[in-house]
Amino acid sequence: MDNGIRYVGLDVHRDSISVAVRNQAGKLVKEAVIPTQEAALLGWLRELRGPLHVVLEEGTWAAWLYELLSGRVAKVVVCDPRKITRHGNKSDRFDARELADLLRCNRISAVFHGETGLRSLRELARTYVVLTKEQTRTMNRIKALYRSYAIPCAGQSCYGPKQRTTWLAKLPHPALRERAKVYYQQLDSLRSLRQEVRQCLLAQGKKHKAYGNLRGIPFIGPMWTVLLIAFIQIPERFRTKRQFWAYCGFALETHSSGDHRWVDGQRQRSKKAPLVRGLNSNHHHILKWIFKSAAARACAQAGPFQDFHSGLVLHMRPEMARLTVARKMAAIVLILWKKGERFDAQRLKPQAA
Repeated sequence: MDNGIRYVGLDVHRDSISVAVRNQAGKLVKEAVIPTQEAALLGWLRELRGPLHVVLEEGTWAAWLYELLSGRVAKVVVCDPRKITRHGNKSDRFDARELADLLRCNRISAVFHGETGLRSLRELARTYVVLTKEQTRTMNRIKALYRSYAIPCAGQSCYGPKQRTTWLAKLPHPALRERAKVYYQQLDSLRSLRQEVRQCLLAQGKKHKAYGNLRGIPFIGPMWTVLLIAFIQIPERFRTKRQFWAYCGFALETHSSGDHRWVDGQRQRSKKAPLVRGLNSNHHHILKWIFKSAAARACAQAGPFQDFHSGLVLHMRPEMARLTVARKMAAIVLILWKKGERFDAQRLKPQAA
């Protein structure tokens, strides 16, 4: 009996999981539809013989399934569904079959999942980011309410508790004032929760061994340092700085065609430059925001990065110079974290990152 590797594709949904199993030759040996339940999935996998390599798409249930299957099967891979090109009919059954076949052919673009001892820090960071977004949305709702009645509300004064009575009196109808009071109560609650989570996040992040080295980088503040640690987790995920740039949204997307031609029977590479289509859209938005914000501050204030930026603007557009500074800062974070070293301004070479 063939006890070779079994490639298991899981197409996961709220109520059901479509499962397809292929052998090393690519033959479909088994498939089924089971409930999205721990007992049902583990019981079904126990019936399979041989080492199991399981693949599923990144999504709502990916973290749960990765933790559930890790240690119970030989290999678990979470793939990026945006990098899968589908052909022909689409259904849960076809998707599970295709995932199993792509894993067998090693054509899966894996998404990082793994327990690195930072689970609590990651969850606190995600909570902090969500509360920050909700607080911003609530503040925007308050200003939108005033602006809808042509009441100027520039600045931050309309949010302060001491001036709320004055601002509420500017609204023409009692119903509008009641609505604004609800928004203010929501804002106060979010601010309190966000500050509480912020303190816990900073306290836990400062315990990480990389905090001191990363905190020494100019214009990377305490909160940004902790968020970098929480979302990057381990720098060894990225073999080179270019891989890290792509993760942060700083990689250039280029398109080319007709790259080679034949001259006198010999192949030559075309000298036509590839077309640049901008930065990659598939990236971690929080990390991109951190490095872009830090680069903007670094270019505007005195320091080693401002000198680096001044040399760049001599031969490139200002926005490209700021992008280069952001890429430089990202590369410094990665290399200092990997080597366990501290930032040294004397070693910041005046060259493009």
